[in-house]
Amino acid sequence: MEIAIYARVSTERQQQTQTITLQIERLQAHVTQQAHWHLTETHIYRDDGYSGATLNRPGLDRLRDAAALGAFELLLITAPDRLARNLAHQALLIEELRRLGCRVEFLERPMRDDPHDQLLLQIRGAVAEYERTLIAERMRRGRQAKLRNGLLLPWTVPLYGYTLDPAAPRDPQRVQINPAQAAVVQQVFAWYTASGTPVSIEWIAKQLTAQQIPTPKGKSRWHPASVRNILCNTAYAGHAHFDPARQQPGQRRRCGLGPWGRSRKAYPVVPEDVIMIPVPAIVSPETFAAAQGRMERNLPLARRNNTRHDYLLRGLVSCARCRYACLARTTHTGYNYYACTGRTHPERVGMAERCTAAYMPATALDDLVWQDLRRLLAQPALISHALTRAQAGEWLPQELQARRQTLAKNLSTLERQQARLLDAYLADIIGQDEFARKRKELRQTQQGLTQQLRQLEAQARQHLQTTELASGVHDFCQRIQPTLENLNFAQRRQLVELLIDRVIINNDHELEIHYVIPTAQAGANFPFVICD
Repeated sequence: MEIAIYARVSTERQQQTQTITLQIERLQAHVTQQAHWHLTETHIYRDDGYSGATLNRPGLDRLRDAAALGAFELLLITAPDRLARNLAHQALLIEELRRLGCRVEFLERPMRDDPHDQLLLQIRGAVAEYERTLIAERMRRGRQAKLRNGLLLPWTVPLYGYTLDPAAPRDPQRVQINPAQAAVVQQVFAWYTASGTPVSIEWIAKQLTAQQIPTPKGKSRWHPASVRNILCNTAYAGHAHFDPARQQPGQRRRCGLGPWGRSRKAYPVVPEDVIMIPVPAIVSPETFAAAQGRMERNLPLARRNNTRHDYLLRGLVSCARCRYACLARTTHTGYNYYACTGRTHPERVGMAERCTAAYMPATALDDLVWQDLRRLLAQPALISHALTRAQAGEWLPQELQARRQTLAKNLSTLERQQARLLDAYLADIIGQDEFARKRKELRQTQQGLTQQLRQLEAQARQHLQTTELASGVHDFCQRIQPTLENLNFAQRRQLVELLIDRVIINNDHELEIHYVIPTAQAGANFPFVICD
């Protein structure tokens, strides 16, 4: 009989102490004691340093693939928690292998199909899952205690400018400064805090790229976000910070034409939650504070915050070709236009994929979109029609009522037929087989009609909701329409931010406007969240 063995350890410390080798030796010794068991080297599966809380393990994947091909008939493991630390995962794997004709046996406790053994297996799986959760909680609290006492670094990889001791990579006392990278960090702070004309973070990134200095990840082109991370990291001033970040759903989109972003970290605002660990400083606290002050002063001067010129669609225009946002620009002659950022984006330029979309006159585009917005608000029926199509409410009220009455009448007829069928059976007019067959047919018909009636009721409720929403939209248009002629630019801009999600321009200068209409009275007080 062909045998396979599986061994697993979770941590590198267990791996270094050869516990996985001890597991394999125990399993091989047990196999040699059996008369008709045969074990080959290819059927020894192991996972070094993989947690039992997940099924994503290379050794386990190879084992499952071999079991699907019928390569062995028995899988031998030392204990259930080596197979998985989750009770549901244990049951899933054992059942999967059993369907493939492979029996699972544990060395510490041979299991049979007896209900008592199965119950014991489930209890041991639940205990293993509880133990894993308990160990994880103890490790989390232990890490926090070490962090608060300054005995553990918050980094899992060395920060740019520092070198860690391979023997103790998380020991703050053994952190060393990398001279070459530290010189780059000092140069970045010197450029940004220099007196005179302030420089931008993008300018620093271009300078580092031009000097062919490798990025923190070893790449050739510096991104402004990498430079900003250096300028904002307190570790370079001598204090590495750890903040127990919590996750919350993304509120903005990275691209105006893309989906909502992934979950982002919400850093705690309570200062007591932030833990500071002392590390060697690369720049002085005064220089770091000067960089933070310069960043606060430069923020109002950023292009995205420049309001010197009036652009009605600022931050709302996107290019349909490359899916980048279109930024508003004004030439020295006073000409306003929207240009796709794909024309000058460093990544696209470096890859020779510069966007060739034409410039769009800002004044003409603003006027065109504003006139379309006015036309839409003047005709609420267009919004109601679109809302009806979006809600799939194609039924008219009288058709809904007629269809409902027909279904109710047919259900009443079926109930009377069932009653007559029962009377005929009790009077021995029909036999038991005929009665069962006809009763089954009537019940199936009744279930079908009942399901149709439920769907019809759901459509009726949906139509009612659509009607109420359309009424709310009509009221909103009636309230906003008389004031459209007297709005100044700031008020127009506020209305555009409320009602327009995105204006998309394709290569033929054709426009596609995505509107967002508030369906409740309170919705008119909150602008739609858009991408910068």
